[in-house]
Order: sequence, then structure tokens, then C-alpha cells
Amino acid sequence: MIEQYQRLDKRVQKWLFNQGWPDLREIQKQAIPPILAGDRDVLISASTAAGKTEAFFLPACSAIAEEKHGFGILYISPLKALINDQYRRLESLCEMLDMQVTPWHGDSLQSKKKKARSNPSGILLITPESLESLLVREAGWVKQSFTPLKYIVIDEFHAFIGTERGQQLLSLLTRLEHITNRISNPIPRVALSATLGELEKVPLSLRPNKSLPCETITSSKHQSTIKVQVKGYLEPVNITANDSRPLAEQQICQEIFRLCRGDSHLVFANSRSRTESIAAQLCDLCEQHVVPNEFFPHHGSLAKELREDLEARLQKETLPTTAICTMTLELGIDIGKVNSVLQVTAPHSVSSLRQRLGRSGRRNSPSILRILISENELSDKSNLVDGLRLELVQSLAMIRLLIVSNWFEPADTEQMHLSTFLHQILAVIAQWGSVRADQLYSLLCQQGTFKEISIQHFKQLLTHMGTVRLIQQLNSGELVLGLEGERITNSYTFYAVFKTPEEFRIVSGSKMLGTLPVDSLILKDQHIIFGGRRWKVTDIDDDKKVIYVTSTKGGKPPKFNGSGMSIHDKVRQEMLNIYRTGDYRIEAGNQKIDFVDNIGRQLFQEGAYFFKEADLEKNPIYQNGKHCYIFPWMGDKVVNTLTILLIRSGFVCNSFGGVIEINNSNADDIKNSLLDIAKHGIPNETELAKILSIQQKLIEKYDDYLPENLLTEGYGRKAFDSTAARQWILSNLT
Repeated sequence: MIEQYQRLDKRVQKWLFNQGWPDLREIQKQAIPPILAGDRDVLISASTAAGKTEAFFLPACSAIAEEKHGFGILYISPLKALINDQYRRLESLCEMLDMQVTPWHGDSLQSKKKKARSNPSGILLITPESLESLLVREAGWVKQSFTPLKYIVIDEFHAFIGTERGQQLLSLLTRLEHITNRISNPIPRVALSATLGELEKVPLSLRPNKSLPCETITSSKHQSTIKVQVKGYLEPVNITANDSRPLAEQQICQEIFRLCRGDSHLVFANSRSRTESIAAQLCDLCEQHVVPNEFFPHHGSLAKELREDLEARLQKETLPTTAICTMTLELGIDIGKVNSVLQVTAPHSVSSLRQRLGRSGRRNSPSILRILISENELSDKSNLVDGLRLELVQSLAMIRLLIVSNWFEPADTEQMHLSTFLHQILAVIAQWGSVRADQLYSLLCQQGTFKEISIQHFKQLLTHMGTVRLIQQLNSGELVLGLEGERITNSYTFYAVFKTPEEFRIVSGSKMLGTLPVDSLILKDQHIIFGGRRWKVTDIDDDKKVIYVTSTKGGKPPKFNGSGMSIHDKVRQEMLNIYRTGDYRIEAGNQKIDFVDNIGRQLFQEGAYFFKEADLEKNPIYQNGKHCYIFPWMGDKVVNTLTILLIRSGFVCNSFGGVIEINNSNADDIKNSLLDIAKHGIPNETELAKILSIQQKLIEKYDDYLPENLLTEGYGRKAFDSTAARQWILSNLT
């Protein structure tokens, strides 16, 4: 340690001594030389709690310790809560260095922002949306304050990569280098993450124009003990008036109550509505047992005070606390020691599962993960898909990929991100007042991140943006905002590229409980769950966007379903492997570890039996009466492609959970139709997307403003994979 340690600023060394650290961790030692060099990008990939944050900040703070004019470090986070957390963690180090650190987001204190505006220096902690706002509204101050930047660090980089928000962030960084005249002398970028798939491809996602080399630092020594259990639950069907059997969610809540009371845990419920429902039932159970409530919801719509109170309660570790949460607590907010993590329903992805698992097991205790899966009870009306127990097997496959293969989903970097591209065109024009088309293309596409946008695409988009009055061209040839463009960029909602439902405030008496994204009908006298409690809607003010509620005990709230996320080919291939072998267990030395409870095992055996009975290993098309089912065991892009090809050929079908159901058909007709399509050439992704209505393709925030042909091409790339679908047909149906 001595050699690397001595390269740090003396005050940083003193801070380390005060922390009582006996040594730096492996990645922290590795990171010191490349970060101090300041001539390259750095990717630090290591597990949760491996010390990634300190690996960056210890050398970076040493490098800017004597800089007093202008910001030296720009830290970018996907979450405001993570910024607040990093601010707390950096306070003592920055105090030792007499260095200013400023959290900058919508909830930050104006006094801190005012101080940073008048004397920009040290470290600025910010979200992409707040950085966008600064570039558009205060470009002159940004140029002056950010020109001395030595580092840009992006936390939880996996949360950005391949997404619309990630494209915005990378575009913002190029624009920042442009405004500070750093295009030819780029600002080093450092990315931190615990879950990056295909690590060798990530540097291109960090800096698409390759203007700086990238050094990757990984930890080979950080190991942890993992304890995993999957528990199964049966959802009763055909319930009669005299049936006293509890619903699966009630059984799950009873189990969470039993497992979690008396300690601190995280329960991930995958959707806001399920989060609220589970939290309310657990609160009821505490009341029934006459014990203090220890269960609280945590999601982005709750009032800031409620979220921060819960985070503070978790950090103190003085009271047993279980947070029922969405993705808000998946990322690296420091919430202290959590005894275990519970996942209700199948995880969205392997990388998400890894992030969640990493929230427990800190401070030399094992990481504990429990996945609670409910499957429908089988009856004479059940179909093959129910019998396969797909949600359970998907969970088993993801656990195996995580533990055995150490695999995570790679980002899809071939998307056009047209909605975000349109947004960035408006943002650049708003920033500068006017700009030439060639300057726009150079900044956003050639130097920036929109590499998939050709000049032809660009011309088509600009022409259409003029037609819908987003922009107009002056006699000088420069582009300025049109009437509609002015309206959009003047709105406070402009700075975010992701689509959010309309927010209504939830008010009880004189207290504001939080905001609710209203994407479905809410009526007066309806019962809703919010903040882990039941409420009755007493009035709705559409003009002021307020829902007035009063506390209530009874009343059944409406049931909402959370939307699913795209599943990767490798997950479905692992599911097929589990079905084929009839074995999900994990090898450890000379034994195989079974991590599923009795009910879960019974459910799995039912699924394995159905798989064998239907002979799905040899026959991917299964005939069941008048209906057929196709089991490609491929990701959603291939499933979508096969589905749309069949619809195009006149079949009536839909897909769910990776299975395609075709009504009133027979297996031979389906097989012959798909082989005929493959033989004569499958239409490309854009041609397939033309089959859908425009409304079905409006996914992203600014898709409404895109010309139909570009909307179709962009959607086609997102949803379909013609080459992989053709390969599947020829490999499995001949």
C-alpha cells in the first residue's frame, strides 16, 4: 500500500488514518495511478461495497486539492437520494481538504446553490436533468465555472448505459466539452458500476468518439458469501364464498412479517402499486399483533420527507426497519446494514438482481436473498403455460446466471434514440439561441453519441421538425426555435428525456403525502393505497392536480399490473437448459445445492413434468386443441419478430412470458408458414414495424414529433431481430 498511499495528498492520508483503515482495497490501489495521470478514461467495475467510490475520490480529490477557482470534479448520479448520500460521505474528507462540495438537484438547498454560483469550486454533485437545465439556462456561467474540470465521474453507470437517459447524459458531456473548449483536450470520464455485461464493450459506451483511451479496473479479490432461497406460493383459483384459503400475496405478506420483524430488510416488489399493497398489508399485520409498525414503502412518488425519514431510520440501525421498495433503493444509497433482501415476483434482469443482492451482507456478514414466487393453482381449465411455472423457472435461471456464470445483460447500443435526439436538437438551439444544421450534426452525431443517425435521417428529422413548428430556419440559414419548440423548452418538464405520467398531489387535511403519477382513471369515493396506508378519495381537483383523501380502514383498492421489461436471449436459454436437465441446483464442490423450498420444488416438478409431457425439447410448437403454442426459448426481440411474422401471415396470436399463443390453428400450418417466410427472406425490422399502428409505436417522450418513417425505423430496431428469428426458424423447424 505504501507506494500508492504516498501519492495521495497529505490531508487525504490523514483522513484515511482517522478512518482507521489498515489498508487500501485492491481496486483503490489500482485506481490511484490512472486517475492521478488524468490522461485517460477509467472504468471501475467491482461488486457493491467493494470501495469503488473511494477508489475514485481519494486520488481525484488529491489532484484538485489546490484548485480554488471553478469546479474540479463533476459527479453525476441517476438519483437525487444517491447525491444526498454521497454528500454526507464526502463531507469529512472535503472538510479535511477545505474543499467545497455542493449537491445540486431539485430538492437541494438554495443557499448551497447560491454559494456555488458565486464561488464555484471543489465538487459538484448533480443529476443529468439538472445539468441539462444549467446548460440551457445558464450557459455563460457553465462555461466559466466548468472550464477547469479535471474529472467527470458517473456513478451507477449501468443504470444509464443503453437507455434514453444515458444517451442524454453522453450528449450532455460532449456539449459540456464543447462549451468549455475541451473537445480537443477532453475531460477524463470515470464510470463506476457493479453490474456491467460485456465489459470490453463498455469503454465505447462511455466515450463513443474514442478521443481518450480507457483503462478498466476490476477486483479479483473481493469475494462474499451468498445465501439464496426461492420460496413458492400457490394462488388459489375458482375461489368460492366458503373458501377460506388466503391469496398468494396474503401468504407472502405473512412470510415477510415472520422473516423481517425485529431486524432491517429490503423487500423489492417490482411495481409501485404492489409496493403500496404489500406495505399496507404489513402495516395491518403489525396492528393486528399489537406491535409497532416496522414496514414502510419507498418509491419515487412519495414526498421527499417520507423517503428521507425512512432512509435515515435505516442508516441509524437503532430501530428494526423493513423498506418495501421499487428500484429506488436498488442503487448505491448508503442505508447501513441490511440483514436480507427479499424479491417478490421474478426479477426484471440478472443485473438488477445482482444490485439488489449487493444491498445486504455488508460488514463481513453473508448476502441473503429470498425470492418469493406465486404461481396459479392448476385446474382442469389451466393451460400449458400455467403448468410450466415460467415465472419460477425464470427466477431460477437468473440465479444460476448470476452465481454460476457471473453474467449480466449487456446494453443494447445499436438503438437510434430518436426521441432523445430530437430533445437534444431543441436543447442545443435553446442553449445557443441559434445554430447551423452542420454544427448540430457535428456536435451531436460526429463528436457526440448519436452514431446511428445518418445525414439522411438528420435531414428528414429537421424538415419534419420545421413542419410541426418545433424549429424554423432564418434567412441566414441558422435554425431557431419555432412556436411549439419555445413552448416545450420553456416548460420545467423539458429537462428530463423520459416520459412521466401526469403527477397529482395527494393531500390529507393540510398535509401533502406525496405525488401520484396518474396513468389510469381515479374517481371520487374510490379507495387507494398510498404511503403504506389505505385512503378514500374525497375529491379531485383536475385544475390544481390535487387528489384529496381521508384515512380509511376498509375498501378494496383497484388492482394494477406493472409493466414488464425485455428479457435477454441468455435468460431463456438457461430456462430451457433447466427444463431439459430437470435440475436447477448449483454445484459446489462435490455436491449440488438445492435452494428451493418444498412448495417451490413441487411447482418446479410440475413445470418439468409438463415440459417432458409436451415433448418441448424436440417440438417447439405444441398443439393443444384448437390452439398452438410456440416456445422459442429466445429473448423478447426474437419472440416479437416471430409473433409479428405470424400476424402478417393471417394468424391470430399474442405473446406472453416468451411464449407465443396462436388461436384456431394447427402446428403444421404454422411450421410451414414460418419456413416459407424464412426461405423467401424475412422482412427487415423497419418493414415489420410498419405493420403496427402509429399509436403502438409511441413509446418515448417525444415520439409524437417524429416523422412516421423514422418512428417506424427506430421502433423496429428496439422491438425486432429479423436475422436471429430466421436463424431460429431454420435451426428448429427443419
